[in-house]
Amino acid sequence: MWLATGLVVLVALTATLVFALGAFSSLPGSPFEATDGNLVSNGGPDWAVVTEQRKNDLPTGQTDDSFGQGTKEDTPVPTVVAGQIPNNKSDLKTFGVYNQPGGTAGFMELFWTRVQDPNGTTNIDFEFNQSSTISANGKTPVRTAGDVLIQYDLDRGGTVPTLSKSVWVTSGAASQCEANNAVPCWSHKVNLTSGGLATGSINQNAILAADSDGLGALGARTFGEAEVDLAALGGGPNSCITFGSAYAKSRSSSSFTAEVKDFIAPESISVGNCGHVIIRKVTDPADPAETQFGYHKSINTSPATPNTFSLGDGQSQTYNTVLQGNGYTVSEDAPPAGWDFDSIDCSASSGVSPSIVGTQITFNIDSASDVLDCTYHNRARGTIIIRKVADDGDGSFDFSSSTLSPSPFTLTTAAPSHADQRTFSNLVPGSYDAAESVPAGWHIVGTPSCDDGSSPLAISLQGGETVTCTWHDARDKGGIDILKLRKHAADGPGDHPQPGVVFTVTGGELPQAGVQVTTDANGQACVDGLVVSSLVGDYTVTESVPSGYHNVGGVSQTATVSEAATCASGNRPLKTFHNIPLTNISISVDSQVDGGTASHIDCDGNTADTGANGDGSLSRTDLEPGTYTCVVTVDP
Repeated sequence: MWLATGLVVLVALTATLVFALGAFSSLPGSPFEATDGNLVSNGGPDWAVVTEQRKNDLPTGQTDDSFGQGTKEDTPVPTVVAGQIPNNKSDLKTFGVYNQPGGTAGFMELFWTRVQDPNGTTNIDFEFNQSSTISANGKTPVRTAGDVLIQYDLDRGGTVPTLSKSVWVTSGAASQCEANNAVPCWSHKVNLTSGGLATGSINQNAILAADSDGLGALGARTFGEAEVDLAALGGGPNSCITFGSAYAKSRSSSSFTAEVKDFIAPESISVGNCGHVIIRKVTDPADPAETQFGYHKSINTSPATPNTFSLGDGQSQTYNTVLQGNGYTVSEDAPPAGWDFDSIDCSASSGVSPSIVGTQITFNIDSASDVLDCTYHNRARGTIIIRKVADDGDGSFDFSSSTLSPSPFTLTTAAPSHADQRTFSNLVPGSYDAAESVPAGWHIVGTPSCDDGSSPLAISLQGGETVTCTWHDARDKGGIDILKLRKHAADGPGDHPQPGVVFTVTGGELPQAGVQVTTDANGQACVDGLVVSSLVGDYTVTESVPSGYHNVGGVSQTATVSEAATCASGNRPLKTFHNIPLTNISISVDSQVDGGTASHIDCDGNTADTGANGDGSLSRTDLEPGTYTCVVTVDP
């Protein structure tokens, strides 16, 4: 596959001579018009209708790159000079390369242009290097065993070039060298043209600028093209060949040992006869730990590669040497704990129409231009925490859910946090719910909420997210009303409010001494802030009976606080206390003659006798309203 990297494409059409279709034939299996000596399409692919890689030479003159100091093809590191191109030799302008799908391995299309048609033979070489590392001369790549030299030789006046191939060898005997007497060297030339593995042509007439695809007007015999079966470069149905750099150069004669002169500086390329497979991994959310996900592949590569690999978030696995074939598959293994498969996106693929079922991708690689580029998306499972906070006191609280398990469940608060919670982990992202059954004697404070903004009735859990939903409850608190009535003759008959009477309320969670309230002018008092009796028990209301009064019905009463209320509103138990005023009675006996009389006093069984002087008394205190009878018996 060829990737555009800045090489400039040369395209030209003959101006005065148009070759008839079929006058020149491309290699079997190739639709490219590689032998018509022009750049325009006559029905099939040609330079004007494809996007090739091309590279321009430096302008002709003293600054133009060239090789010098006797540099030959076998020189491991060619010597680079400037402006030393003889006038009668090929001064190159542009070269271009295109990878044409077809056949069993694909085809490599080449072209070159030069300034003028020199005398003698045309000798153009295309060197393809596997390495993109620049050698010590600062221009050409370091040669690696297996690099390829395509030689384009054309006799003066000829129209069909002879194309040959040599391979860079770095070990073994010198007998394998084409010209050098020691390795490293270029191997013996293999005639690709006679072997039916290459063909080409040169323009016999000028090409107008309008037909040159931006190359400008071209004179006769200044544009040449060639086509090479990629299988001839070392690849084939069961192997791959890949080059990362290419450049063109001209030789001073047809002799392989002749000096090389002008060259167009190398350009990075990517060419080969095999397809590409790229598998990428993206997690939701991004996973700094790069949890590894396992994969299995069934893909033939050259050389063979392991059929398993693993990827973490942001990582990818690339196979650049995928042999052409059908029914290839890539599948993701069962995800690690806490993760789920989400989706596969293959929209970045080119020339491939994959079938996706579950976590498996099935596809064909039919040409070197095919690229399967798929991204596996996985989502982390999430966590939901249901949290209960008792703002006042502690208790047990029941919850239920239609989506969380187990359900129902109970949360029991306790000091010192007065909170409890249950964690539901390993949850698939989605919508969840939870609700509280508020126990008797309690009420929800505010509105239950989740820290991601969701409602507890529709918790939106995202991949890898932890959502905490909190309920605040408080105990119901009520009050007790107190009414104090008394008998008071000066106010008329019946009961009347009695102000200023102190009452003490004890029980529940009140201090041991309780709380005190005093009746107002209406004989009323109220105590609130009392936890309902269902949670803490009943309360006791006790009167501090004022002096001069007697309580009717008891000084203490039990009160049950059953619902939330305040002294300003709500239903409160009413406790009514009655008092009556008390009276003191005193009976006195005074004998006018000392010792003259003796008396006996009897007031409803309470008795007293006078002393020796005949004087005496009987007193009754704290008497409630009523009729009292006192009998005094005087004894003369």
